[in-house]
Amino acid sequence: MEPAPVFRTPRKRVAYYYDHDVGNFSYGLGHPMKPHRMRMTHNLVTNYGLHKKMDILRPKRATRDQMTRFHTDEYVDFLHRVTPETVHELTNEGTRYLIGEDCPAFDGLYEFCSISAGGSLAAATRLNSGESDVAINWAGGLHHAKKREASGFCYVNDIVLAILELLRVHLRVLYIDIDIHHGDGVEEAFYTTDRVMTASFHKFGDFFPGTGDVRDVGMKRGKNYCVNVPLRDGIGDTEFGNIFRPVISHIMDWYRPGAVVLQCGADSLAGDKLGCFNLSMRGHADCVAFMQTFDVPLITLGGGGYTVRNVARTWTYETGLLVGQRLDEDLPFNDYIQYFGPEYKLEVPPTSMDNLNTREYLDNLRTKVIDNLRQLPSAPGVQMQEVPRTTLNPADVEVSDDEDSDLDERISQRLRDAHVQNWDDELSDDEDAHGVSAWEAATSRRLSTVSNGRRKAGIMDPIRPFEHDLGLNYVAQNGAGAAKGKGRTKRTFFAARAAKPVLADLHLDEDDADSDDDDDHRGQALRQSTRSVRSRLLANDAPVVRDATPLSDDMGSPALSTAAPSVRGRR
Repeated sequence: MEPAPVFRTPRKRVAYYYDHDVGNFSYGLGHPMKPHRMRMTHNLVTNYGLHKKMDILRPKRATRDQMTRFHTDEYVDFLHRVTPETVHELTNEGTRYLIGEDCPAFDGLYEFCSISAGGSLAAATRLNSGESDVAINWAGGLHHAKKREASGFCYVNDIVLAILELLRVHLRVLYIDIDIHHGDGVEEAFYTTDRVMTASFHKFGDFFPGTGDVRDVGMKRGKNYCVNVPLRDGIGDTEFGNIFRPVISHIMDWYRPGAVVLQCGADSLAGDKLGCFNLSMRGHADCVAFMQTFDVPLITLGGGGYTVRNVARTWTYETGLLVGQRLDEDLPFNDYIQYFGPEYKLEVPPTSMDNLNTREYLDNLRTKVIDNLRQLPSAPGVQMQEVPRTTLNPADVEVSDDEDSDLDERISQRLRDAHVQNWDDELSDDEDAHGVSAWEAATSRRLSTVSNGRRKAGIMDPIRPFEHDLGLNYVAQNGAGAAKGKGRTKRTFFAARAAKPVLADLHLDEDDADSDDDDDHRGQALRQSTRSVRSRLLANDAPVVRDATPLSDDMGSPALSTAAPSVRGRR
């Protein structure tokens, strides 16, 4: 492996949030999202000895009141009630809340959401109290969830909840997203405010969720505080770093945030089952290392990532970076060592796929993004005020003049055109003779699809540009099925994977595991109760995970503000 760039960073106090129960949940057989990857990551982290370098804390579960600081009461109550048996009745046959193929109603859904959101809220509270400089929650980063609907495997937007908590103390918060999918849920939540700047580096085009054009820059008070960097298939470490570093440097210089939230979605890695980028583990981690150089309070979250062995490798390596620990390339023995064979190395190498990001395209893109940032004032002014007793209410963030508008609907093309930055020369070179870009045509198709009652494009739908432009076998290279021959319907990723044998106990596909070890774990196929699982884990010899705050057995656990005594002292 080539050595990664060296960034000098000051010593940090790091808090690491992990709940043992998160690995017990399953989206269902054949679904690419596997919460068990967090358990694999944590096991690798502890076997590298990283738990000795940071505070390992078990967060409280997020309560209903905390979730409704962003999501609607009706939606959160629905998540609490829905089960696989009642989903069709409660969603009107799948037409409400977008619970369906991408976002199934699995057993324990509400508890899973409360774990993910609770970790991110606890991380934000920890930074606000000044007890830590860096906080990690690999179970968070679910950036597609909307105010009143699920989307792209995401049900509760823990990122928005964490940012609202940070805004209690910090005047400005920067959100950075390096997941291959556009961070649309977070962008929509803060599209009209200057107190939160969002920057997303993502695949754009005929790719879920279909948003994130370079011209989408925010509106009203939030105009120019939304940064989108749309990239093409096959981008590698060098090209990604050459656009990430200058863009983020300009943002940090001009915006001067009080805290940064970094979403480290691992589906931008080479070889991901739903991705088409070509980042190595070190190239992905360079973004984390670069953010450390600014000496600003930092929350790092998980996100996408569907080749679970590579997800565990990368998030472990990035945890090592955050605590300043160099890790051996040879993986230590751990409970899931068989999944990392045959190499057994802490490495995710790039592949030989073509890079469709030409130098001209990237130079033009970088210039346009930075020129747009130059239009910002040095930093938005916010009147000094006492830290509020409770978390900032999302109603305090300006969102719309039209009180009757549906905040979760995609902005129409007409409204979008009224608030985007216009360029003399278009970034895209695929316009037709009438000047209509492929993005505009795709937007029109998406709007017409919604009006016609057809299903929205899902995150697991086939990635047509990757399949056709690169001429790859879609099943072999990307884990999805593509139609071949007359009369055969196109299969989605979900349909292709559902027919394959799956290790239900570990929520991993057969290609992620050694079949010889199936019988060792088959007894975990049925989810055990929270109490029994907790007792079994405490009996193990694994490093102790100290509770940030005591957990109650019911879902009405007290507010996370009790975990931050230094914040309470300011009341």
